[in-house]
Amino acid sequence: MVYWTGWMTRFGAILKSENKGPWGSGGSGDGEGSGGNGGGPRNPWQFPPEGRRRSGSVTSLDDFLKRARRGGGGPGGDGSGGGGFQAPGGRGLWIAGIVVIIAVWLVFTCFHIIGPQQRGVVTTFGNYTRTLGPGVKMTLPAPIESVQKVDVEKIREDSFPKGGGENLVLTGDQNIVDLSYQVRWNVSNPQNYVFQIRNPEDTVRAVAESAMREELAEVSLDEAIGAGRSAIEGRAAQRMQQLLNEYQAGVAIQGVAIKNSSPPAEVDEAFKKVTAAQQDAQANINQARAYAQQILAGAQGEAAEFDKIYAQYKLAPDVTRRRLYYETMEKVLAKSDKTIVEPRGVVPYLPMNSGAKSVPAPTTGDSSGGSQAQGGGQ
Repeated sequence: MVYWTGWMTRFGAILKSENKGPWGSGGSGDGEGSGGNGGGPRNPWQFPPEGRRRSGSVTSLDDFLKRARRGGGGPGGDGSGGGGFQAPGGRGLWIAGIVVIIAVWLVFTCFHIIGPQQRGVVTTFGNYTRTLGPGVKMTLPAPIESVQKVDVEKIREDSFPKGGGENLVLTGDQNIVDLSYQVRWNVSNPQNYVFQIRNPEDTVRAVAESAMREELAEVSLDEAIGAGRSAIEGRAAQRMQQLLNEYQAGVAIQGVAIKNSSPPAEVDEAFKKVTAAQQDAQANINQARAYAQQILAGAQGEAAEFDKIYAQYKLAPDVTRRRLYYETMEKVLAKSDKTIVEPRGVVPYLPMNSGAKSVPAPTTGDSSGGSQAQGGGQ
């Protein structure tokens, strides 16, 4: 801008000169041979000392500038500008340029297009005044008022550790875990987001890392690498939001997601063996619990059956006692391969091998019984 201003100043000085060129007066001169400039160097745009130029030759640059400055017409113009081309003067060009610059400045600093997902934070001489909603909004020109647009609906994501690599964190039982996680957040208050903290993104990262390390310092390794990860994510998000609210950062935490939680690479193999042993132990415990439940259910069923029998026994003790005796004997004798017959006067049939001696049957007073016994012996 300074460069063009300097050139325009020089050009205006040339236009204001009446009868002088860069080498002196533009007249025919008072002295011959000296170019009419009082002994100075001859003006190269004047007629040569040998004689005047012929009619119809090109006029000098000084004459052209004079006519342009006076608004003169063609070669025969008298400077009044009647019927000739009216060239704008230097002052008119300056005014037109200033008007154009002011118009562009007003358009670009007074009118602001705020998108649907944006909010415009307006400051007057650096002090917060208001927040603009979506649409085409108008403010005072800069530097009186300025607008800073903030996207309030964009979900920003920060990954830890940044760029990959290890992120070793100490757990509550003095173990080390390699942790990688992601934090999602957005702007909830544009005014606080712009003015309350200097570097909002760096502040969110610092708060996220501090809250996650504090949370893992209160849990064991099994919870950090096992089923407790979802609970850790929820508590860490609450810690982050609480700290940011205390800072009045104007940031809302949308969620925390643990991507990887595992032991360091140096001891990963040993941890795998420990994990396998823990799984086997848990499986054995589950089997023992299932067996205990089965036995307990059987005992409870027998106790319930005994209660029913006892209720019947109280109503009829003799009948119930005899029925229990018969049922017990049936169960016992059903498992035996011997048969006991106790009726009187009846001799049971005793199968014997062919080489065995016959055993005489005992004699009784009943002839029929004796014949049966003999027949049985034969």
